[in-house]
Amino acid sequence: MAHDNANANPAPLGLMGFGMTTVLLNLHNAQIVPMGSAILAMGLVFGGITQFIAGILEYGNRNTFGMTAFMAYGAFWISLAVLLFLPRWGLAPESSPALLGGYMWVWALFTAVMAVGSLAASRMHQVVFFSLTLLFVLLGCAEVSGRAVLGIIAGYEGLICGLSAIYLAASEIFEAQFGHAILPVGWPRTPTDTPRRDDLVVHIS
Repeated sequence: MAHDNANANPAPLGLMGFGMTTVLLNLHNAQIVPMGSAILAMGLVFGGITQFIAGILEYGNRNTFGMTAFMAYGAFWISLAVLLFLPRWGLAPESSPALLGGYMWVWALFTAVMAVGSLAASRMHQVVFFSLTLLFVLLGCAEVSGRAVLGIIAGYEGLICGLSAIYLAASEIFEAQFGHAILPVGWPRTPTDTPRRDDLVVHIS
């Protein structure tokens, strides 16, 4: 659905929550930094709760795609933190590599659906969702196969995904502040003109 200009645009908040958390986690996946509480805290609060709130705000803007994306990936980050904490609290057994791989693959399936939906949006939206689909596939393969190199490859690919989301958030922040596009995101063109964001029938933000 089109974004309602009468309200503030929550998409940059959600995209920053997703992008920054994705970058931080994949610094670990790429074996650049070790796992630590900073990653879990970012995932739970900014990637999880804040992104979920952005999805609720997109509901108020009648943006089905944005609502689905932000609330779903907010829930993903919360569930990932819970998945890590439950065994430590003795509330559930630790998941097997096969189960973790399946967890990543079902998220890849969901993201593939969202990636197809992003074809109605900008090229940068497509970069975010298609690279995220690949990231989930690689993480699932790394868990199932036990090959550490796949996890490292996924980490570097995930850095591209997270940085592309940050870029997209920055482009929307700058456009809102300065009243015109600053960072190009590749909006699709019609035979006569480039449509405005508000003219798109299916839009993320």
